[in-house]
Amino acid sequence: MTFKAPSFVPPLPDVPDTVPLPEFMFDEQYGRYPVSKSRDAYTCGLTGASISSQEQKARVTYLARALAEELGWSVNEGSEFDKVAGIFALNTIDIMTLNWAILSINGVSSPANAAYSVEELRHQLHFSGCKALFTVASLLPVALEAATLAGLSHERIYICEMPGDGVYPGHHKTISELIDRGKDLPSLEPIRWTKGQGARQTAFLCYSSGTSGLPKAVMISHRNVIANTIQSCTFEKASRDSRGLDYRDVALGLLPQSHIYGLVIIAHASTWRGDQVIILPKFELKPYLSAIAKYGINTLYLVPPIAINMANSSDVMRSYDLGSVRQIYSGAAPLAKEVTDKLLTQHPNWVIRQAYGLTESSTVVSSTSPYDIWPGSSGCLLPGCEVKLIDTESEKEVTGYGEAGEILVKSPAVVLGYLKNEKATQDAFVDLPEGRFLKTGDKGEFRLSPDGKVEHLWIVDRIKELIKVMGHQVAPAELEACLLNHSAVADCAVTSIFDNMAGEVPKAYVVKSCNALVSPKSDEALRDDILDHIRRQKARYKWITGGIEFLDVIPKSPSGKILRRVLRDKEQERRRAVGAKL
Repeated sequence: MTFKAPSFVPPLPDVPDTVPLPEFMFDEQYGRYPVSKSRDAYTCGLTGASISSQEQKARVTYLARALAEELGWSVNEGSEFDKVAGIFALNTIDIMTLNWAILSINGVSSPANAAYSVEELRHQLHFSGCKALFTVASLLPVALEAATLAGLSHERIYICEMPGDGVYPGHHKTISELIDRGKDLPSLEPIRWTKGQGARQTAFLCYSSGTSGLPKAVMISHRNVIANTIQSCTFEKASRDSRGLDYRDVALGLLPQSHIYGLVIIAHASTWRGDQVIILPKFELKPYLSAIAKYGINTLYLVPPIAINMANSSDVMRSYDLGSVRQIYSGAAPLAKEVTDKLLTQHPNWVIRQAYGLTESSTVVSSTSPYDIWPGSSGCLLPGCEVKLIDTESEKEVTGYGEAGEILVKSPAVVLGYLKNEKATQDAFVDLPEGRFLKTGDKGEFRLSPDGKVEHLWIVDRIKELIKVMGHQVAPAELEACLLNHSAVADCAVTSIFDNMAGEVPKAYVVKSCNALVSPKSDEALRDDILDHIRRQKARYKWITGGIEFLDVIPKSPSGKILRRVLRDKEQERRRAVGAKL
């Protein structure tokens, strides 16, 4: 059985396949809201500095000219992979200007998580083949060390300005300097593409944690991003039009622009429909609430940990005027019904929506419709999305409601595959008579809404072993490989445990090495040593914050596969026992 968008969702318009993404974003013939009528595209929530949509269009043009001269890149010469630029930065009002400028030269943008360690950034720079790196002053020490290890010249490191940075190192050019230079440079030649090239050519290399090894580079085409932008805007159109045909939203731009959620849903969809995005570089409750009140933000794009923080901070929230808020849009991980109920008790007029998607689907597959809210569900499929559910044991297709199976997705937003990893690409996709489907690794089921009319997708389990920390993916195998490099660790396993704030956090089970068994160190001191080992090499969200438990043996199958479910069941039993005692 193939599940599709409900009948109340308009059909998906044609998705152009020969249009570069920057042209789609600023040329009104493709359906974007008129640039002249759009709100200011990006506003800094800390300083109030703002750029209009018209100004941003010009800044993209000037920056593209300057980058072409600075880096020696010709628009129509070479492959896009000859022109890869990394962006290792916190959110600023010009990050999207930079992204679209890179794409305007037929290049590739490779966003990196601002929490990365030196080694994690080095891997991405080297593997992606980055020829330039854009960062912010606070992350410059990490960027410099990673660039040195990756063989990238420090002359090819540039600064994205942020509030409060002070004086920038004179030998690193800034985005503003490049834009000013581009004003006096000649126009670039137009991009020349063959038919369908937008569906074949990579625009972004975003990194997604697999279940083994280091994160994989996901090749996202121009058409992939265009498709999900159109899908999301088509899905939202009726509810927005009900507020007036010229209604424009003020949206929160707090989520990282390096993350697929922030990159596509906030940065692309909002700009394309003429909305304003209020940029914040990081989450701090009081500045965040102050920005909502000051700028009259209507839509809060969040991940569950932020929603949990809000639900548990009612006293602080009462100190701010949040009357402008119309809806919360939560993604990257499930939002518990208890959190939703708590927020609605405090703010009964808010609409709280959830969405489901992946990096490999260029974000959204399903979303809550404001007309059909069912707390706990991931909403309805977007137009152009088709889903099949495959029973993981029988490998047969699920044909009814309330039956769970692995979610397989077909959509024009489903990505090209993984860079330099044909095996991972083959494992992630399956060709069926209906077309090419993405195997998500998530287990879901469809249920009819209480009125019996609308199909809702419910996520019930994760087949992949990924841990979702604050919306970020963490691969247990990556942490296990790091742990095994510690002299005290003979064997280990990493699983997820529940956490009130982060949703999930990693916990490690460790078998001591012979050296550790005869060491005079206490178990507590040994745990601290191992935790420090992880902290030195991994981003903060990958730290073993769930603790370390020492075991005599790691449970494994006859073939040697770690039986993580046994460990998870053991943890749940322990928590039940503690709860019973309390």
